[in-house]
Amino acid sequence: MPLDDQLDRLGYVDTTLNYLVPMAEKPVSYNYPPPDGTPWRNGEYRATKVRIRDARPLIGELSLDKQGFALTRHVTQLADYYDPAQVKTVYYPEMARLVQSVTDARRVVCFDHIVRHAPKAESRLDGVKEPAKRVHNDYTEISGPQRVRDLLPDEAEELLKRRFAVVNVWRAIHGPLQDSPLALCDARSIVPSDLVDTDLKYPDRTGEIQSVTHRPAHRWYYFPNLLPSEALFIKCFDSAKDGRARFAAHGAFADPTAPADARPRESIEARTLVFF
Repeated sequence: MPLDDQLDRLGYVDTTLNYLVPMAEKPVSYNYPPPDGTPWRNGEYRATKVRIRDARPLIGELSLDKQGFALTRHVTQLADYYDPAQVKTVYYPEMARLVQSVTDARRVVCFDHIVRHAPKAESRLDGVKEPAKRVHNDYTEISGPQRVRDLLPDEAEELLKRRFAVVNVWRAIHGPLQDSPLALCDARSIVPSDLVDTDLKYPDRTGEIQSVTHRPAHRWYYFPNLLPSEALFIKCFDSAKDGRARFAAHGAFADPTAPADARPRESIEARTLVFF
């Protein structure tokens, strides 16, 4: 049965996602304390009712090139997610090999990661952030290629002549994950006008991500009770313009079926450059 014909057979939760309200100026968001008198972000995000379907029955049919996300089993040897040195020496090579095996890429470079845990973020543990509760995508037509130039300056122009992608690998640190799970939008239900380029300010540079405006046709999914032995792939950018998924909208949400005493979400996302 084609995937789209299975929607009414899937379990679901009805909840809200925070979408950008359309605005005239370019949205801006700060990734560090902004200058005095400057807000953290200039856009308004509105909680919008959505239905988010259980994607587990569809795992065998999901594809990075179609829906823009996929799930597989993978056990990491990483012992301490909060040790940046260990993450870089153990986890980065693991993720590069994993993404290469899933995509059949010529080369994969894992270059960045974020650990998310609200209590540790509130205590200002270095590098740890809260779950991202606004619908977004991590890269744009400009910032995707720019990361290649930033990270591989001597090779960039040659690499950019061929197809490349940015793929995130998302994992629960503890499971089953019930607090602030990740919603994923089927890339085939997104049109370009839904995606709004947004400046992301860092102390030393300005990046660019995509905020997302609401459209009722968006089809949302999630994987209930994610385990640390599962790896979720999210395609955030693809240079190919041949009809395959190029951008993947996603964001954390409050699951109304989660138990009141659910453990605060702990997750790690690793970012990879994927060269074909």
